[in-house]
Amino acid sequence: MERLLTEHLSRWLGGRLPASGLDVIGAPQREKPGWDGRIHPALGVSSPEAGVLSVPPHAAVAVAERYAEDKDLAVLGPQIPALVGFPERGWFTAVYRWTTDPAPLPDAGAWVPADAPGVPEWLWPFGGEVLVATDPATGAHLAGVGVKRHDAYGHELAVVTAPEARGQGLARRLVAQAARRVLDEGALPTYMHAPDNRASAAVAEAAGFRDLGWRAYGTTEAR
Repeated sequence: MERLLTEHLSRWLGGRLPASGLDVIGAPQREKPGWDGRIHPALGVSSPEAGVLSVPPHAAVAVAERYAEDKDLAVLGPQIPALVGFPERGWFTAVYRWTTDPAPLPDAGAWVPADAPGVPEWLWPFGGEVLVATDPATGAHLAGVGVKRHDAYGHELAVVTAPEARGQGLARRLVAQAARRVLDEGALPTYMHAPDNRASAAVAEAAGFRDLGWRAYGTTEAR
């Protein structure tokens, strides 16, 4: 787990977590398209002890100097989109989780191509195969998981359940099922959610993704 996580963060962010504090680094990755073909100009991950904030090389000095002034990313974060040249973007903070031991829940879906008939539009951008659960009687879509294949070492899971299918435990079963497949492929399954999203937190915990006090943060899409 430690090796996979280290390799993933090194490639995704462009650097490893320091022993303590927050390192602001300039990384070419922030100027290249990510898993979705879009630019993600600021991205970071922190453990309870240390963190890395990855920004475009041209903005590293300016962001580092601003952070050195008060050492408070909560204050600086909303200013970073403008500092990296994307003033129209917002700023997010998320709980960052991973697992090497998904919950032994029964499978709930089937892997199909993202562009297969009946796959909902929100799953199309993930490409490759996505995990979907359908009503066996009607074939209606109930829930699905997309995989953000950031690199060969870390794959982030995203799950959405149709309103009429919520409360049945589908999301946790699909997330655990997807996590097992990611591990079988030799990558680390990760999961992110907003700190105040209790439903998503409950899904993560039930699927075997513990909250170890790690956080992720970065620029959002245009507001």
